[in-house]
Formats: sequence, structure tokens, C-alpha cells
Amino acid sequence: QVQLVESGGGLVRSGGSLRLSCAASGFTLEAYRLGWFRQAPGKESEGVSCISAADSSTMYADSVKGRFTISRDNAKNTLYLEMNSLKPEDTGVYTCAADWGPCNLRRTWLGRWGRGTQVTVSS
Repeated sequence: QVQLVESGGGLVRSGGSLRLSCAASGFTLEAYRLGWFRQAPGKESEGVSCISAADSSTMYADSVKGRFTISRDNAKNTLYLEMNSLKPEDTGVYTCAADWGPCNLRRTWLGRWGRGTQVTVSS
């Protein structure tokens, strides 16, 4: 089956860190832009970060710049999101996605989506 499966979420205190992983099965990630999206309780989803396929260039939402780092390991067919200095407002379900084309943080990706992993940041 073609799947993206997130892992690494959990409960962390404000100021802490988490590393999320997104493992692909049934297809290879090398040719795709890869992104992380999140949805906080009662809010619409937002793009957090994207890493391109061509040169691994990255982009970040302003709210996470300087705190989050996206990376990919094509040999392991895995996407990562290192999250540092976490804040309560970072709480939400984090979902990875893969799609064709250049990076963007819009909520209109039409490719493969994972099912999400919960991140909860307590104060």
C-alpha cells in the first residue's frame, strides 16, 4: 500500500523539543516536495514547512522560523521535522504530505497525505 506514516508526536512542556518523522511505504519520496502541516483545535490547518525535491531548499511559516527545521533523507525514504523551543500555540495534529511541483505552504496539496501525529505543548 502507498502510505505516509507520521511518528514522534507526544506531550512536551513549553520550551521543549520533539522530532517528528514521516516514513513512506509503497513509493519513493525522492521526486516529491515534502511538507508538514498542522491543525490546532478549533482552527483550520496551516502549512508549517516545505522542502523541495530538486535541491532540498526549504521554507517555513513565520511562526516557526528559527525554531523548526525540516529535512529529508531520501535513502531512508523519510521526512523529518525538528521542533525546538516549543510553545503551547504549536499544539495540534501534525501531518506530512508529498506532492509534485515547487514548495508552497498552501493547504491545497493534491498528493499523498499522512494521517497525522498529535503534538501537545503544555505551559
